[in-house]
Amino acid sequence: MKFTAEQIAGILEGEVVGNPNAEVSRLSKIEEGEEGSLTFLANPKYINYIYTTKASVTIVNDSFVPDAEITTTLIKVEDAYASFSKLLQFYNQVKLNKNGIEAQSFMSEGTKYGENLYLGSFSYIGQNVVLGDNVKIYPNSFIGDNVVIGDNVYIFAGAKIYSETIIGNNCTIHSGAIIGADGFGFVPNDEGVYSKVPQIGNVVIEDNVDIGANTTIDRATLGSTIIRKGVKLDNQIQIAHNVEIGRNTVIAGQTGVAGSTKIGENCMIGGQVGIAGHLIIGNNVRLQAQSGVARNIKDDETLQGTPSLAYTDFNKSYVHFKNLPKIVAEVEELKKQIINPKNGNNG
Repeated sequence: MKFTAEQIAGILEGEVVGNPNAEVSRLSKIEEGEEGSLTFLANPKYINYIYTTKASVTIVNDSFVPDAEITTTLIKVEDAYASFSKLLQFYNQVKLNKNGIEAQSFMSEGTKYGENLYLGSFSYIGQNVVLGDNVKIYPNSFIGDNVVIGDNVYIFAGAKIYSETIIGNNCTIHSGAIIGADGFGFVPNDEGVYSKVPQIGNVVIEDNVDIGANTTIDRATLGSTIIRKGVKLDNQIQIAHNVEIGRNTVIAGQTGVAGSTKIGENCMIGGQVGIAGHLIIGNNVRLQAQSGVARNIKDDETLQGTPSLAYTDFNKSYVHFKNLPKIVAEVEELKKQIINPKNGNNG
């Protein structure tokens, strides 16, 4: 799909300097720009490339004034980076705007769906499912019975949404994600044989949530596992049964959260963090990568390490960790001097 500089400027409310009819059909980095591509200049470190780029159109801040000849057509905007991000969102919407029900997909009778549904081949829709407007379900996806999905939701290829799950508006669920599988609930008998505890709750995902590829969110034993508005989950994350994650919290890949833990709002959790069960994590908490959390955490704390320590305490301690061999040698030398002093006094 091709767009002219004039059309792009209209989307971004920008000003064209150069050829308004310059056409672009793809995006590029400024240093790799080629004819027919669109790029942007926001970081001053890359300013030299605007004089050599072959990109047909470049988005720049409205304060930019070239001090040498350029060949690219400029679109001047208030904030080049923000405008380019907006354009990426627009481009993505156009690219992903599929409609219709493809052959070899299955939809149960009684399914309710809104406008502009896309259902890819080999996808399955269970009984009593409700789908909002602009829902896009890519091939090989599974939607279980009694699932409710809001407007503007993307479910990418191979995702599995188990029964009773509720998904809000403007959510994205990437390939391989599994929402609503059974929580890890087993009880041993006197002989140590485990029997399964039925998991009869569900998963509730509120608006504007992103769930990465191969992330799993378990259904609750009773009640709901809840992912609040604006949460962003990376790939390969495990969220156990009855966990609640507060608004606008972001979690990086390979993190695991054990059952019934409550995580507050606006938290930032690094990769490979392990969080034990039945804990309360406050608001605005920062957990550095590979931290192990086994206690409740108050609002605004920043932790690191396993078991996790206050971030500043960890850094101070780490200075000594690196010097341990030297410190041990010094301690051994002091012991020798105490036991065998030069004056020969062993008392």
